[in-house]
Amino acid sequence: MNVAMLLEMAAASFGDREAVRCGDRALGYAALERAAHAAAHEIQSAGRRHAAVLDETSPAVPIALFGAAWAGVPFVPLSYRLTDAEVDALVARIEPCHLVTDDARIARLGERGARTLAPRDAWLARVADPADVEAKPWPDDGDAIAILLFTSGTTGAPKAAVLRHRHLVSYVLGSVEFGGAGEDEATLVAVPPYHIAAMSAILSSVYAGRRIVQLPRFDAKEWIALAARERVTHAFVVPTMLARIVDALAAAPVPLPALRALAYGGGKMPLPVIERAMALLPRVDFTNAYGLTETSSTVSLLGPDDHRAAHASVDAAVRRRLGSVGRALPGVEVEIRDAEGEPVAVGERGELWVRGDQVAGEYLERGSQLREEGWFPTRDQGFVDADGFLFLEGRLDDVIVRGGENLSPGEIEDVLREHPAVADCAVVGVPDEQWGEAVAAVIVPRGAPPTADELREWVRARLRSSRAPARIEFRDALPYTETGKLLRRAVRAELVDAPPP
Repeated sequence: MNVAMLLEMAAASFGDREAVRCGDRALGYAALERAAHAAAHEIQSAGRRHAAVLDETSPAVPIALFGAAWAGVPFVPLSYRLTDAEVDALVARIEPCHLVTDDARIARLGERGARTLAPRDAWLARVADPADVEAKPWPDDGDAIAILLFTSGTTGAPKAAVLRHRHLVSYVLGSVEFGGAGEDEATLVAVPPYHIAAMSAILSSVYAGRRIVQLPRFDAKEWIALAARERVTHAFVVPTMLARIVDALAAAPVPLPALRALAYGGGKMPLPVIERAMALLPRVDFTNAYGLTETSSTVSLLGPDDHRAAHASVDAAVRRRLGSVGRALPGVEVEIRDAEGEPVAVGERGELWVRGDQVAGEYLERGSQLREEGWFPTRDQGFVDADGFLFLEGRLDDVIVRGGENLSPGEIEDVLREHPAVADCAVVGVPDEQWGEAVAAVIVPRGAPPTADELREWVRARLRSSRAPARIEFRDALPYTETGKLLRRAVRAELVDAPPP
């Protein structure tokens, strides 16, 4: 197995079809394959062991991804949001490497160490129109590393998550029909290249034969304009992106008649956001795709029919599924387990464990984190209902321990978001002399802020009184990563550093 096989099949079957477009740049599938061959030749000629891209979304990303696969070296997309010092430290860890980036970064990084620095625009021009390059067979080693994705590093030096060819190919073959996309289909990719969603979007779209439309950096108005202009049929967004798209469409409606399917993931979707999106785009099929870097992307889906059934239901148990991440994909098993690693009963809370051929669960520095029989503990907490719908409530590290009782921030946030005057919220634990930790909530109001006592009573009426926030503060916005994850630690640090008056 090798991810290069996916492009090779696509180029042989529909080589003239447009594969990727970014602004005025466009490549067909056959041209993308030739560019990947040229990139592989350049990587191998330089004797490099890694191929990296430090860039916004551009054609350089799929070319380098498949070029690295043909060259038999790992592909490493790096975050363009990192400082020069942070980039330099990561590049040092993957030397000898071939790095494609912009001219400004090259000038600052310098040609030191075992690194080849290729200016993006010149490199794209060179590999997109190559001289005759021998097309060597791709290495057929499913256990070789295909992609290294560095974590955000919020709690120390970034870890390098390892995704091998067999994991990625297994995910694509198990979830995508080869050549299943029509010639009119196009997917809009706006998530950054160093996110697993961007990698899976490229691999899945190539195997399906769907045109990839790239937006270098996300902006809601630009996303809408590009989707309309390119007649985008499919897209993936993170929750913060969808919230901004919904706001922009509500303020200035733009017809998107070609849009058929919109998938979202990467963070918890606030219920009001998805409800507004479904109302604004009633003909669009919405899918909640939950997955992790360590699982080669999606492991469970809440599909379009599930969205519509939950949204229309008057049964509270069915309606709450709109806040779930659906059911496991075929070929993926999920279990909820307790602190001792034992499975719990239906409806009980615990840690999510997953198993399947696509699950890597490995870090370059720490080796495999898989447990017996291939199970991977995700560190995400939640529960599964009687019909197999998976509900997530945040990370295990986020659990608030109040007087020996474990409280889920996600459960409290879900209730607070149901209040009509709450646009967004974050719940964290803060130090408390009496209870060890107290529940604190930071609220982004919708319109006039509600009173703290009103919100406490709202929570008490729906949950146990111990869940009612002892401390409530209001903010204009909450901190999120560009991939839609709430920076809960940043919220907690702010509250701890600035105690209530």
